[in-house]
Amino acid sequence: MTFDPKSFDKQLAVAAEWLTKEFQQIRTGQASPAVLDPVKVESYGTPTALKEVASITIEGARTMRVSPWDKSLVKEIEKAITAANLGLSVVADQEGLRVNFPELTTDRRKEIVKNAKEKLEEARKQVRMARDRTVRELQDKEKDGDMGKDDAFRAKNEVQKTVDAANKKLDELFAKKEHDILD
Repeated sequence: MTFDPKSFDKQLAVAAEWLTKEFQQIRTGQASPAVLDPVKVESYGTPTALKEVASITIEGARTMRVSPWDKSLVKEIEKAITAANLGLSVVADQEGLRVNFPELTTDRRKEIVKNAKEKLEEARKQVRMARDRTVRELQDKEKDGDMGKDDAFRAKNEVQKTVDAANKKLDELFAKKEHDILD
């Protein structure tokens, strides 16, 4: 029996998707609606994602407009964004809320890069766990006689090459985000 790398590739793709999503939520001084994804608003007694109760648009390089569909939620949205501790300033006006991204200091940029590096390490950990599970499965197949030694050796090499490529992709994602943060 030969090794089928499709499920393994899927596991690695999940790690890359997760890292991409996490990086979108890290602010770089530029307005990005993805930064508000983790914000939950108390809407009629239920915590609801901000994007489900309001439209979010970019007004300028460092400004976003949050326009709630129900104007009675303006105060709740303002509280939720402030409580999320994203380092953003929020101002309510007649149309909804204006969210300002302050200019990042050098120290804050370094702190954000450190946070991004931690996210990178979490993604690498997911890749390592997937590799370890797959290698264990290959060893079990070899032990049970479902796979020959040569096939198992080739499959392990293929797994390692795939892991190396996945780690390279993760490093490229980090380098791009680091560049965005520090510029």
